[in-house]
Amino acid sequence: MDDEGFDQEGWLTRIGHSGPRTPTLETLRALVFAHAHAISYESLDIMLGRVPQLDVASLQKKMIYSGRGGYCFEQNMLFRAGLRSLGYRLTSLQGRVVRGLDIDAPRPAIHMLLIVHLHEGDYLADVGFGNLAPTAPLLLKPDVEQDTPHETMRFIDVGGELTLQSRLGDQWAHIYRVIPYPRYDGEYEITNWYTSTHPSAPYLSNMIAARPGPDRTRMTLFNARVIVRHSDGRSERRTLDGIDQYSSVLREEFGLNVPDEDLAKMLEIVERRGAKGAPHPFFS
Repeated sequence: MDDEGFDQEGWLTRIGHSGPRTPTLETLRALVFAHAHAISYESLDIMLGRVPQLDVASLQKKMIYSGRGGYCFEQNMLFRAGLRSLGYRLTSLQGRVVRGLDIDAPRPAIHMLLIVHLHEGDYLADVGFGNLAPTAPLLLKPDVEQDTPHETMRFIDVGGELTLQSRLGDQWAHIYRVIPYPRYDGEYEITNWYTSTHPSAPYLSNMIAARPGPDRTRMTLFNARVIVRHSDGRSERRTLDGIDQYSSVLREEFGLNVPDEDLAKMLEIVERRGAKGAPHPFFS
């Protein structure tokens, strides 16, 4: 995608970053943390038949100016434009999501992620993986436990693909395997269309949002269920009832400016075809 017209000032204001802009590891840490906390992960427009648009103008209109979030392609495309505007060198990659699955599960490449090339080494930067997106850049090196403002994470090699894992309580949870080959933006367009239109994808029928919180907590919305997960594995759960509660949670807790008319349509879709049991394993 062409980054022409990117509003660097608008992006930095939106994420609340007023610190240094030099393309260093320290700045990258601050940017990942700020972006992840300010712009929630969400896929709500997909429920209304709106395929996410990945051009810079559309991304800015939605996530910078309209108080909305986005899912992986939107989030990491916007973040990539921001990093490039500051002078970072990076490579765009894809990952095979194995959250809740066997670590070597034969998964398609449906997740976008970024590798930032720094003097200290190559670092993963990913602000678009729902309730387990790393809130700090991670050195792309196997078998090194790396602390973040939320979980401790590491990579392990699985058949030549480094697999990102997160320690949840006393267990290591698989997240995704990194495919170590650069991707063209046209491949993201194809995958974005697939994930936002395929009838078996969770986004068409379910309300999904996620945001990191204070004290190493993570908050996830999956239909009527709101889950706050602590770093030691404990979870607090509550169930929403009625459009007023949904509206309050989306706007006040996830920072999402969702029109009431759209929210009403989403709740109708959830009632007709949304998942009735536990959250999808990707968002549990």
